[in-house]
Amino acid sequence: MATASTPPALPEPALPKRHRVVVLALDGLLPFELGIPHRIFGRAKDANGHKLYEIITCSVRPPGPVRTDSDFSIVVENGPEALATADTVVVPASYELGPVFEEGRLTDELAAALAHIRPGTRLVSICTGGYVLAAAGYLDGRRATTHWHHAEHFQELFPKIEVDADVLFIDDGDVLTSAGVAAGVDLCLHLVRRDHGTAVANYVARYTVVPPHRDGGQAQYVERPVPEPQLATTTAARAWALGRLHEPIQLRDMAEQESMSVRTFTRRFREEVGISPGQWLTQQRVERARHLLESSDLSMDQVARDAGFGTAQSMRQHVQGALGVTPTAYRRTFKSSPSGV
Repeated sequence: MATASTPPALPEPALPKRHRVVVLALDGLLPFELGIPHRIFGRAKDANGHKLYEIITCSVRPPGPVRTDSDFSIVVENGPEALATADTVVVPASYELGPVFEEGRLTDELAAALAHIRPGTRLVSICTGGYVLAAAGYLDGRRATTHWHHAEHFQELFPKIEVDADVLFIDDGDVLTSAGVAAGVDLCLHLVRRDHGTAVANYVARYTVVPPHRDGGQAQYVERPVPEPQLATTTAARAWALGRLHEPIQLRDMAEQESMSVRTFTRRFREEVGISPGQWLTQQRVERARHLLESSDLSMDQVARDAGFGTAQSMRQHVQGALGVTPTAYRRTFKSSPSGV
């Protein structure tokens, strides 16, 4: 008599290959900046809770201690050969760059380490980590940034680079550079957003308790970032505008929220935010359009109206200017992407 047999168990579906980020730890590194890629990329997950990135740290030497700029060293368990496995290499800042900082020249040890990097690997620097990419020739003929305090020296040392000291970060496709310290958070969030969309990046930002988006073109150094206590701020006007992005908003409307003249309001706004009210409004509307393109099935005309652009043509112009792709292409890329949970 035939007996029913138990069907063979189906194999577990393979998890998608995670994007590998290799962080290069150099002597004199800043512990805060070393931790940024681990914190930001390490928190990015898909809708099923699977991590989207694998992050490892390596040194230019065999595994062992690496000095920091603080009163402790760290032990790095990977040597420079790990760079050959990277999809993205991140070079945080260091205060002991030696010939790299003084002469724009790589040491033999650093040059040998960077030689492991495969062609096509995405390269990222935080703060003075840009000196390493520049000395290796990766930034020749490109726009780049670094900490504002070093920008003039950076330009003098590397005349083939177009240095922009007035931005938080620059995305030049396969090579990205950021300004000092916390701008590395903005750049890493930008990469998560670029790779996996706004929903994932916003989840990482919420978990990390940082602003979800500061545009790369925002000024990195504002003379008076915190207003003096006796001076009025533009906070209420910004909150008022964010609740009305779908409506026409005039500069005088925002100024009236703070009982200021347009001239005073514009000056105070730029002092606090680093950009003009008009630039800020456009950034917020692009972000609103980006969110709607990812999370809704609204038509392009409706997305444009809800984001405050009025027409699909106007939205296309602004979105393509900010993101480098059309709204349709952006939706096609990210509408079906996994969301952070």
